[in-house]
Amino acid sequence: MPRSRPRYPAEYRQQMVDLVRSGRSPDHLAREFEASAQSIRNWVRQADRDEGRRVDGLTTAERSELRRLRRENRRLREEREILAKATAWFARETEPKGSSGS
Repeated sequence: MPRSRPRYPAEYRQQMVDLVRSGRSPDHLAREFEASAQSIRNWVRQADRDEGRRVDGLTTAERSELRRLRRENRRLREEREILAKATAWFARETEPKGSSGS
């Protein structure tokens, strides 16, 4: 599903996190800036994970690695499927023509 709008720049998200940590509420920041209050809460939660303040989810680095590994796994499965089909094709092509009926 496509995103409804482009991602906010990392600097912008970090500024929102810093403002929340300085005492501003996500609801007030959402009214003042264009991000939703829930997005701001999510950014603070993720920043806390990245900095080791929370352990209830994956850090940004772990998410990135998981995404990379899933992509690699998908590619390897596709390659294995191609090789299996090629092996089956070559096996059919190399068997003698008269031996398939007995």
